Amino acid sequence: MGALALFLVLLPSADSSPAGEDWPQFRGPDGQGRSEAKGLPLKWSPTENVVWKTPIHDRGWSSPVVWKDQVWVTTATEDGHRMFAASVDRRSGAIVHDVKVFDTPEPEHVAPINSYASPTPVIEAGRVYVHYGTYGTACLDTGTGKILWTRRDLNCDHHEGPGSSPILHGDFLIVHVDGRDVQYVIALEKASGKTAWKTVRSIDYSPYGTHARKAFSTPTVIPTNPGSSGERLQMLSVGAKAIWGYDPATGEELWKIRHRGWSATCRPVFGGGLVFVAIDYEIPELWAVRPGGRGDVTDSHIAWKLTRDAPGQPSFLVVDDLLYIVSDPGVASCIEAKTGAVVWRERLGGMYSASPFHAEGRLYFFNRRGKATVLAAGREFKVLATNDLDEEMMASPAVAGKALFIRTEKNLYRIEEGGGR
Repeated sequence: MGALALFLVLLPSADSSPAGEDWPQFRGPDGQGRSEAKGLPLKWSPTENVVWKTPIHDRGWSSPVVWKDQVWVTTATEDGHRMFAASVDRRSGAIVHDVKVFDTPEPEHVAPINSYASPTPVIEAGRVYVHYGTYGTACLDTGTGKILWTRRDLNCDHHEGPGSSPILHGDFLIVHVDGRDVQYVIALEKASGKTAWKTVRSIDYSPYGTHARKAFSTPTVIPTNPGSSGERLQMLSVGAKAIWGYDPATGEELWKIRHRGWSATCRPVFGGGLVFVAIDYEIPELWAVRPGGRGDVTDSHIAWKLTRDAPGQPSFLVVDDLLYIVSDPGVASCIEAKTGAVVWRERLGGMYSASPFHAEGRLYFFNRRGKATVLAAGREFKVLATNDLDEEMMASPAVAGKALFIRTEKNLYRIEEGGGR
């Protein structure tokens, strides 16, 4: 089976919508931050090209997910005692559902840069799956808002709050549980929430301090050796002290690459036969690795490393043969994906948490103050536009149809050409 067909398998479920109409998970249909949408806006402001602006109560940094006429986000009170899932009508911006999912009597500490509702939901026809890390996981009916099942036993000590987003693969909802106390990956039956498999991380964490055992990354499922016979899917999973490849159907560990880092946050991306990961938050490095092999492949499967201006939070983009990144302090780089050679490196300004996306030859980068820099994809650094909402922003945007769905500290925006006129 070819690579294109395999990537289609990775979508949460069959979708009859035209290409680019839905955004079902963190970083879009394939989890890589790439959209096939055409006609997205190049310019906007708090009044220009705004179709609607809907306040979202309390606080959360989960990204919007879009399915047909619904946009879903999660949110929570700032003290973490109550957690919600909200659905917004895609056409009008009206709140359709606002469901209190969990009460938490004694929430733990959360970092000021984080929230109690930072993991992004994942959605498919009829169901949305919401996750609040150690505080609970739930499945809701998207038509009625009814809670269909919950799990509150996937517990760990995040120390700084939850961060990993769930993914759908086949009949499973897959979640990272990487705390200071326990570290494992678990697949739940999406119909019932029951455990399908659970795999404990194969690292001896006892020599490391508890702070160096946690992680916040989201897994990604990719093909191994696209186009080869006997093709097999594998799930890329970044935790503290190692990168793993698992069989997403069974949880079997296929391979691992050891590293020095912890609190890894970026979601892995894949292109040109390589996987790109960030291995640390405080002193980030970008690694390109060859997925595959068996057992510990640390000494044989690292292609190259980048130690300067690597991101700690924003995930990356692979477009054709180029890799695009932005560091937390706002330095954007274009890198040859195969070799690691830097093509250009420029400062965009501001601090960055949101992950960029690519559509129609453009790269969209968003800083924490809601300023967006739109660049032309390619070997020449070219700014096409800058736009500013002047609101705190850490959630990664969603793209659906011809619209951007941008979540700021207080609001959810639909931005599209012709809006606000």
